[in-house]
Parts: sequence; structure tokens; C-alpha cells
Amino acid sequence: KAWLVRASCEPEEMRMEEIDLPQPGKGQVRIRNYAAGVNFADLLLVQGKYQSARPFPFIPGAELAGVVDAVGEGVEGLAAGTRVMAMTDLGTFAEYSLAHAARVLEIPDALGFDEAASVIAYHTSYYALDRARLAAGECLLVHAGASGVGMTAIQMGKALGATVIATASSAEKLEYCRAQGADHAISYTAANWVEEVKKITPRGVNVIYDPVGGDVFDLCTKCIAPQGRILVIGFASGRIPSIQVNRLLLKNCDVIGIWWGSYVEKNAAYFRATHAALMEWFQSGKICPAVSKTFCFENAPQALREMASRKTLGKTAVVI
Repeated sequence: KAWLVRASCEPEEMRMEEIDLPQPGKGQVRIRNYAAGVNFADLLLVQGKYQSARPFPFIPGAELAGVVDAVGEGVEGLAAGTRVMAMTDLGTFAEYSLAHAARVLEIPDALGFDEAASVIAYHTSYYALDRARLAAGECLLVHAGASGVGMTAIQMGKALGATVIATASSAEKLEYCRAQGADHAISYTAANWVEEVKKITPRGVNVIYDPVGGDVFDLCTKCIAPQGRILVIGFASGRIPSIQVNRLLLKNCDVIGIWWGSYVEKNAAYFRATHAALMEWFQSGKICPAVSKTFCFENAPQALREMASRKTLGKTAVVI
């Protein structure tokens, strides 16, 4: 069984269908799925609003955790029955998925399937903060800190020794940000959020992590420090912003685009190197995957709808 998208639609218009069991090709692994991570990109793909598209029909989802079921030609070191997590563009809202062996990783004993299916989100933040050269003692502003990627950025910012300011849209979400390690939490729906940031760090923040875009991005240059770095993660607000480049000149600041998936397609070794670093942080307690809610397989459309309605905290997962 799999959830299929046959044309751009709302989550409720997806259909669960019986499909043929996928057969692993050369260099591929078939995985019996136990959990699938839920991401905002999945929602945008279903709605036809993502920056890249998949050919119809497609299965939504990109993060999974499960057990190796079969391997294709040339795959070594991944025997049937091995607990694994994976990233795949072949869809994860299904009972079985295919993934390229280079994107399949063993799950540490301490991680459950739902947590493991959420670990891949940390790769985006690792890549982003690596590109930003975030250093101990600097100040990091994380927008949408209660989102799946925002939560990972808060935890990783603290692990790197930064002072972390998080923004969110409600009192509940602000408290969630503090629980993830944020030193300060501010509502970005307030008209004066830039002034609140400046009270904390009058010189401005060194790095801004922005998965929201829209009006939030428009104000980022007002609180970025000289030689600061603004990370463009995504556009959850629905509006892709533009910027007056003279603002970059005046602050000597950088705007850095972050599309992790595209980068690792061309730099396969980076994926495993990143994961090794993340697992060291996990084992030392510096990061901890926080899955706040799980949905049964039959309720996958509801998982996407709650994400669209901004009702989720941190990571959510579909349990299969």
C-alpha cells in the first residue's frame, strides 16, 4: 500500500492504493518502512509548490526508518533485517520504499524508528550552519524554532557554543523553543520583534536561519550584524521574498542559499561524513531528536494538514 499523488492537490485528495512491490535496481535497497518523517517540503510537493517537481504519480515523503528487505546488485554491507534510516526521492509514505544504498544508514540501538526517521532533518541544519561558519560565542537567530528544522537548528546552535534566539508564533511554541535549548524566545508575529532582538544583541545577530521567508525575511537585514550571514532555508510563509542588495553592501553581509538535497546529490561523501558527526553529538547528548506527535499510516493526509495549519511542534512522523 502507498499514498499516491496523481496531480497537484491538497493532502486530503491523495489516495491510498495497492501498488506492485518495488524491486531494487543496481545500487538500491528495498526497505520495509516502520516510520516516515513528515516535512514541509512534502506538503509543498503534494500541492505542486515546491522548487522542484516529481513526475506523476508519485509517493510523498523523503525520510524513512525501517528494516532492509532486499538489496540490488552491487550493494554490500546492508543485509536483510538490518535496522536503517534513509533519505530517498522515491517516496516514503508507503509500506515499502526503495533508496539508493549511499543514502541508507544503520540505526543506533538507542533510537526508535520514529526518532530515526526524523534524524535526516538534522542534516539540513548541519549543512546550513557549516556553510555559515557558525562559531562558538556568536549569536544565532532561528526563525520558526518550533518547526522540524528549526528545532534541529536550535539544538545544533547550542552544541556549537552559540547564543540562540528563537522565534515562533505562539506562547506554546516559544516554550517549546526554550525546551530545545534556546536562550531567548520571541514571537515573530509581534510588530517589534526586530527591536526585541536588538535588545538582546545591539550589534545584531551573526547568523540568521530562515525557513519562513516572506515578511520575516524582509526584516532580517535590520537585525543582522556586520559581516553576518543570512541562511535561506525555505519559504514556509508562501511568499518568496526579494532583497535590496544595497542592504548587503551596507552591512557587508552574506545571503546563503541552502538546498541540502541538491548538494548531497553531487557530494555523496558529505552525507556520511555529516551523519558520523551527528551520531557523535547524539551519543554525547548534545542533540536529541524530538518527535512530538505520530500519526498512523491511514492518517498521513492529516499529518500534512496539521503541518499546513501550523499545529505541529518539532518533528512529526507517520508510523507504518
